[in-house]
Amino acid sequence: MVSRADRYGILENPDGYGKRTGDCGDTIEMFLSVRGNQVQMVTFQVDGCSNTVACGNAVSILMEGRTVEDCWQLTPDNVIDYLETLPPDHYHCAELAVGAFYKALTDYNRLQNESWKRNYPVK
Repeated sequence: MVSRADRYGILENPDGYGKRTGDCGDTIEMFLSVRGNQVQMVTFQVDGCSNTVACGNAVSILMEGRTVEDCWQLTPDNVIDYLETLPPDHYHCAELAVGAFYKALTDYNRLQNESWKRNYPVK
């Protein structure tokens, strides 16, 4: 597993944005940059535990460089397998990160059909 922190933070004017809050109280936001139907960058921000941060980081690493269509194949199990050491009682963190990523993909697809909304800031 490769660990890095350069994808932690807000991406200004993202092509897709998703946010989820889990039953545990953790909140994760995912930001996408897409060019030519390929995910160029995934950044994230977490208000929660280090396991949710690790899962957000794993999503970023696993999805950058893939096509938008391929990104829909990501599962929480992919994140868990990538991390190798995620405690079983924190598997919900992987579900939370993947769910926020799916919301960002959904937002990206919506914005492709409503491109006039891209110039307005994310709330």
